[in-house]
Amino acid sequence: MASRKARILILCKTYPSPSEKHVETSCVAGVEEGGQLIRLFPVPFRLIGDNQQFRKWQWINARIEKATNDRRPESHKIFVDTIDCTEQPLPTHNGWADRRAAISNIPVFDDFAELERDRQAHNTTLGLLRPASVIALEITPADRPDWSEEEHQKLVQNERQAGLFDAADARNLAKLRKVPFAFHYRYTCKDGDQAHEYRHKIADWEAGALYWNCVKSHGENWEAPFRQKLEAALPAADLIFLMGTIHRFPDQWLIVSLLYPPKPAPPPAQQSFLLD
Repeated sequence: MASRKARILILCKTYPSPSEKHVETSCVAGVEEGGQLIRLFPVPFRLIGDNQQFRKWQWINARIEKATNDRRPESHKIFVDTIDCTEQPLPTHNGWADRRAAISNIPVFDDFAELERDRQAHNTTLGLLRPASVIALEITPADRPDWSEEEHQKLVQNERQAGLFDAADARNLAKLRKVPFAFHYRYTCKDGDQAHEYRHKIADWEAGALYWNCVKSHGENWEAPFRQKLEAALPAADLIFLMGTIHRFPDQWLIVSLLYPPKPAPPPAQQSFLLD
């Protein structure tokens, strides 16, 4: 299959997980300049050289091709050695004006059921969803607080990845820590006058990184600041979910990224003048 060059704005990096073929992988997603959502998977992000470790809200240039082992239409293979990420991430000034403009051509669904109908009709497996409200953040212990022995073996098999990265890159791989909790949003969407409730798991790398930062700063009291961010601060913004399906379970959706521009300022109130 022919490859092509693409310019992609990164919107998503999921928390890495062990992979038998790729040491550890993240699902990366973004939007091309024409407004099409695209998935780049699998990406062994922490093994990529520092000069190619792109960030969220950063434009990258790279050569890609349609994934042959993934039927999801948005899924593409990225040629890691072609990544150019010299542009700075889009700024947040003026109410995220540059970031809002960059995603303005992407349809935003107001109800998850509408997104699911689009999947059934058009095989859509990535989409933006704006919830009407967040009811709660659910935090539940993971089935295992640490990786299984099989998963550990997958994480240390980097020596077998000949030809993908050089030996120095492989030796610099720090052990991936498993987040010992699962995080889910319970939220509502509006369909006309009807409100519908949904529950989806948050797979965003930022959520995992926030957990470890809260543990580092607050120890056993990590949950309060974690909830403050995800249960209060983000829902107070113009919160948008980037939703994506699971490769092996194409009818199951995850929140793969959280986008949280500030709410637009209300228009100035019109003043009325009374004539004497």
